[in-house]
Amino acid sequence: MNLVFAGTPAFVVPALEALIRAGHKILAVYTQPDRPAGRGRRLAAGPVKEFALAHGLEVRQPERLQGRAGELRALNPEAMIVIAYGVILPPDVLAVPKYGCLNVHASLLPRWRGAAPIARALEAGDTVTGVTVMQMDAGLDTGPMLLKAETPIRDTDTAQTLHDRLAEIGAQTLVAALEQLGRGALRPEPQNAAQAGYAKKLKKEEARIDWSAPAAVIHRKIRAFNPYPVACTAFNGRVLRLWEVGPLEPAPTRGTPGEIVRADAGGIRVRAGDAIVNVTRLQAEGAKALSAAEFLNGTRLAPGDRLGA
Repeated sequence: MNLVFAGTPAFVVPALEALIRAGHKILAVYTQPDRPAGRGRRLAAGPVKEFALAHGLEVRQPERLQGRAGELRALNPEAMIVIAYGVILPPDVLAVPKYGCLNVHASLLPRWRGAAPIARALEAGDTVTGVTVMQMDAGLDTGPMLLKAETPIRDTDTAQTLHDRLAEIGAQTLVAALEQLGRGALRPEPQNAAQAGYAKKLKKEEARIDWSAPAAVIHRKIRAFNPYPVACTAFNGRVLRLWEVGPLEPAPTRGTPGEIVRADAGGIRVRAGDAIVNVTRLQAEGAKALSAAEFLNGTRLAPGDRLGA
């Protein structure tokens, strides 16, 4: 097909690459304008722009798409692929392509609509997630669904590992959806709004761990908030960021939530509301993330010390 592609972050790149491999013609790539990044706050291109330029594709970077339906009509795309673009599509743009504007959403709609479906699925304890290719409408992730693909959520998954897996699954599913759509084999399925959940944007204020919460809740939160905003706690008046955790362990005796039960190369075992959370990778304020063994080489943590106080 003749396609227009719109997207910005790294999650989107596998889909664009898969479309090129599948033989689709990319008429133009829309992506957000370059933004300040790094310590020097210099303008930096996003991952999609870098990939597009490296493959000789035309890149367009408008701040918004209002008033741009005419330029899209001039391209005459059969479909517009929109994934994590970060710009609202007005109704006249949605109406331009023959097959509409297609979105790859990182959840099994309508389970998690909104900005952070990967992290919220992990945080909620979902055992399965996936991607949905849908036709966009004027609502927030409310359009009719074309094709889905599932993947289990493992106890070791973080938002980062799940993000990477879903990016690849989404790329494969998008190619399959376009192939079926082109031969008339897909029938759009309306979403059941009664089953919809809202994956609100992640905020740094959510990151602090309440050690009195159930251990399973803390375990999921640490994994869901990796790589952003990263779960955190306090020790001796300084912030500790918690990146990774091992399997939950039973609590041997009663004690105070946040109390360290054991600290060794295998992890830092912290008492939660009903069990032990084993922190295996963490980061002191102003330092880099380290394994528990590396961290303990430079910081003394002993049984009876308390986190979060």
